[in-house]
Amino acid sequence: MAQWSPVSVVEQPGLFDEPSRSVPDPVARVVLLCGASGSGKTSLTRRLGVPVLQLDDFYLDGDHPDLPRRFGIVDWDDPRSWDARAAMEAILDLAANGRADVPVYDIPTSKRTGTTHLDLLGENIVIAEGIFAAELVEHCERAGVLADAVCLATPPRVTFWRRLLRDLSESRKPPLTLVRRGLALMRDEPELIRRWTTGGCRPLSVPNAEAAIEALLRRS
Repeated sequence: MAQWSPVSVVEQPGLFDEPSRSVPDPVARVVLLCGASGSGKTSLTRRLGVPVLQLDDFYLDGDHPDLPRRFGIVDWDDPRSWDARAAMEAILDLAANGRADVPVYDIPTSKRTGTTHLDLLGENIVIAEGIFAAELVEHCERAGVLADAVCLATPPRVTFWRRLLRDLSESRKPPLTLVRRGLALMRDEPELIRRWTTGGCRPLSVPNAEAAIEALLRRS
């Protein structure tokens, strides 16, 4: 199996030098939703119809000097390619105020292209969705804003084909790069799920995750 060595947000130098602020009386709480690229996270959130914070929008720009590399290119599957501090601040703003300004990221060009305003419009649950969601479980729990943390456990061969077809259709990266990356991710996926589960996420199939979040929404 190919080696995959994620860096937890608590290990990244300077990331959380000061404790994250808590939200004593949150107006909303967050469901952290992770899973391999192509596991069905985006389609699941669309069916649920609740506000979504896209954690992929917190990637660092492609010219950032500290980006990790793999296969001779930037390793966008390493948490160090991602601004966890900014993602956590956005979650805390949503929990405290029901709204936040968040970046807009263009994956094909690997850069932020602007800012948008996310307003929960009175909803008390927001889903933060992305492959790095598990990196924030402990911090959301400490801040008192965690509603649930779920990892989608989808068969690796299914995620490989879903991911490849999506990335090719969106011209995210050159085809050969997408195939090489996809095969590596397919090999690594069981280990990824184990790490996400160890990090505090519950591994669920897509139907079971949908049922669990719907039950949470009914109780909220």
